[in-house]
Amino acid sequence: MSRSLAVVPHLVRMYVRSRMEYRGAMLLAWFAQALSYAATYTAIALLLLRFGNLGGWTWSEMALLLSFHLLAYSLGASLSFTQFRNIEEQVRQGTFDAVLIKPVSPWVYLVFSGLNIGYAGHIILAVGLMAWAVTQVAVDWSPLTALYFLASLLSAAMVTAAIMTMIGATALVWVRSKHLFSIFFGFWELARYPLNIFPVPLQILMLTIAPLGFLAFVPVAVTLGKPVPLLGDWALLASLLAGPLAVLLGALHWRHCIRNYQGAGG
Repeated sequence: MSRSLAVVPHLVRMYVRSRMEYRGAMLLAWFAQALSYAATYTAIALLLLRFGNLGGWTWSEMALLLSFHLLAYSLGASLSFTQFRNIEEQVRQGTFDAVLIKPVSPWVYLVFSGLNIGYAGHIILAVGLMAWAVTQVAVDWSPLTALYFLASLLSAAMVTAAIMTMIGATALVWVRSKHLFSIFFGFWELARYPLNIFPVPLQILMLTIAPLGFLAFVPVAVTLGKPVPLLGDWALLASLLAGPLAVLLGALHWRHCIRNYQGAGG
């Protein structure tokens, strides 16, 4: 483990250097991504300013929800999306075997050799919107509230990283897993809206099997003092435990898939 951790800074440094070779393209990609999200958020803002609220959420509250959703996703996905999305291709081409023989944990190598700094545009936009939103919502920002907010943000990022890790690891057994990312992003799109506007079966699904309700809605609703469907008074504890539990499941799934990986030949 200590050897794996010691190599992390070198892996990150090499990847960042490779990305910085094309700074213009990288900055343009950041700008394009931020512009895309900004356009989506502007459309939501115009609708809310016209109709007043969405499921009882005003624009300032929705802005906090959207920024939390984007920031938590960006932090988690920077450690998982690109890295584990490519496992399917590595398995099909037989190049994943080379990862297994490296003198470092395969998970550590994959995560930090592909640390995605491309999410910087997402993070800048999310932090900017969040900085405005926290000054507009009716929340008494005590030290305890702020600590919960940050802890739940970390937990939400862990949920994202764990789910993407499990999806990518599935390719080690099934060979194909990219279609699962499409399902993930379908629920991810829904997770940027208040959970209470959806029918009960979908609410249950997004708090259990596809727990992206914890990506933003649950922690932000708790912070704002809004009721959380199905969880009620347990929402605060559930939002803090969701990330660690997801990571535990992700680690178990990763180990299971590594043990059952048979190589490109099947």
